[in-house]
Amino acid sequence: MTLSIILLAMVAAFLGLRLYSVLGKRTGHEQEPMARQPAEEIHPPLTQPSVPDLRPANRNAQPADVAMDQAAESGLRSIINADRQFDAHLFIEGAKSAYRMTLEAFWQGDRETLTFLCDNDVFDEFVEVIAEREERGEMLENRLIRIETARIVAAVYDHPIARISVQFDADIAGVVKDLDGNIIGGSLSDAVEAHDIWTFTRDVKSGDKNWKLDETDVA
Repeated sequence: MTLSIILLAMVAAFLGLRLYSVLGKRTGHEQEPMARQPAEEIHPPLTQPSVPDLRPANRNAQPADVAMDQAAESGLRSIINADRQFDAHLFIEGAKSAYRMTLEAFWQGDRETLTFLCDNDVFDEFVEVIAEREERGEMLENRLIRIETARIVAAVYDHPIARISVQFDADIAGVVKDLDGNIIGGSLSDAVEAHDIWTFTRDVKSGDKNWKLDETDVA
């Protein structure tokens, strides 16, 4: 599979806010800063470095209960047929938590948390970018202001692997500092729009109920 891991960064003053490709090349999808006061976050930061629970609570939940593209409905129903405990609504809530936790771990250079959230390939790419950032002597102080929407845009069941892609439309603010705490660029008083598609996978026949981040891309 082709992995597209993007490094959070913005052009010039907003370096560190948007995701780049694995090779560090600009995607061409960077957004211009939009002046916006940080609002209260939709989901409070998770303090435990545990994997967000994407497991279902309601066996009767149907795909119509969540925001999703029509093209994803068939695949999502195949996943539900393969895993009768799957709850699409609870999955989306868990995916939001995973999005937040992964970004925060990446920004903070928290490799231990990333091992729980990502598959091996994604983890390796994140760690490579973190190491390069540390070598440059840069630190990120970013904040996920809000997740505007989280929508399932693709779903596939290829026995026994379930793959679900979620588009996150979010607002992010942050600054880049050097090791002495001097601001290189950015501002916590402004927010930048982020439009990302993250794909989560799970072997539904295994005993492991946790979903892993398998791929990231720019919407």
